[in-house]
Amino acid sequence: MQTGLSRAALNPDPVAQFESWYQAAVAAALPEPNALTLATVDAAGQPWLRTVLLKLYDADGFVFFTNYHSRKAQQLDANPQVALLFPWVALARQVQIVGSATRISTAESLRYFATRPRGSQIGAWASPQSQVITSRSLLEAKIADVARKFAQGEVPLPDFWGGYRVVSRYFEFWQGRHNRLHDRFCYRHDAASGQWQIERLAP
Repeated sequence: MQTGLSRAALNPDPVAQFESWYQAAVAAALPEPNALTLATVDAAGQPWLRTVLLKLYDADGFVFFTNYHSRKAQQLDANPQVALLFPWVALARQVQIVGSATRISTAESLRYFATRPRGSQIGAWASPQSQVITSRSLLEAKIADVARKFAQGEVPLPDFWGGYRVVSRYFEFWQGRHNRLHDRFCYRHDAASGQWQIERLAP
């Protein structure tokens, strides 16, 4: 908070700037530094929020995974406009990203699914995400059934599970300062030039 954030310190590439801050969060040993709040909007215009985990990111976008039958997936498929928020409170930092989400390829989802712990792979098959269930015992019974079904060999990728990639058109980097006089810089993508324009925002 003493150092703040200056225009001169910013990388002209917002993804590279995100990488710098993300690695700082990792180095600070923050719990779940890849946790982000995902905002979607339903058909009635009602916003919804939930925490998901960022699993991949590069110049092409930011990727998270989910059940394609879940509430978030249904909302994303109907309206792909989203906002992401990384709340690194212990560093007095947050990053907001606005863009649109699209499903990634099955091959990409499979590559990531293969790296998940076996228990998480089984859980992806067993949980009817966002659906009403009457008890946890029924969920645990389903997990046991799936574990028996795939007892031999690898757990395959469910056809109802995979990733979304958020392609960004706006970034905002927020650095907390004393007296609520925070440093805020936004990157806006200029479609005509293909360049990122950086502006300071009032706190």
